[in-house]
Amino acid sequence: MLEATREMMVESVRVHMLSSQHVVILREADADRYLPIWIGSWEAQSIAMKLQGVEAERPLTHDLLATILEELAASVRHIVVSDLADETYRARIVLVQGGTDYEIDARPSDAIALAIRVAAPIFATEAVLDRAGVIPEADEEEKLSVFREFVNSLEGEAGPRGGSAYGGTTPEGPPIDSRRPDDRGPDATDDRPLDDRLGDGGEGAG
Repeated sequence: MLEATREMMVESVRVHMLSSQHVVILREADADRYLPIWIGSWEAQSIAMKLQGVEAERPLTHDLLATILEELAASVRHIVVSDLADETYRARIVLVQGGTDYEIDARPSDAIALAIRVAAPIFATEAVLDRAGVIPEADEEEKLSVFREFVNSLEGEAGPRGGSAYGGTTPEGPPIDSRRPDDRGPDATDDRPLDDRLGDGGEGAG
């Protein structure tokens, strides 16, 4: 990795009560900085099931992918949340096979779901964290309180129940507005980092 990155860990996978949207919250491994990413319900279940040690009766897509890589003698060196453009995160899966590295473009949810299945490190670039990371600073109690309210407004861990049967259609971006997209109007956009939006006093709302 040539760009500056930080190692991350999966802090939790949650469901937002107001919008019924799912969010995976990454936390910097050696600092109190968070990166929330909206993801689809199917992908949220896949990540949550692995974190909770729940085994599906038949292999899920991410389980199958991990098995295929193993059979092909390929391994995941790491994954990285590499970019944030048009309010959508992008990720890369770095594979190694026969001494050669391969970089695969991926959605963050798929990359994370695969990484936790093969115990691969998870990274985020400094550029992404600088733009969308949330740092609850001790001397800003009001902002810290707002962030806690945002996290607490999520219904808790996403479990292996409900959700759609297929994934791949949910734009994976930073929390912008707690309302459903069709309630916000066609011109409702806010490209500020979540850090700034939380300072306005809303639960991830612009």
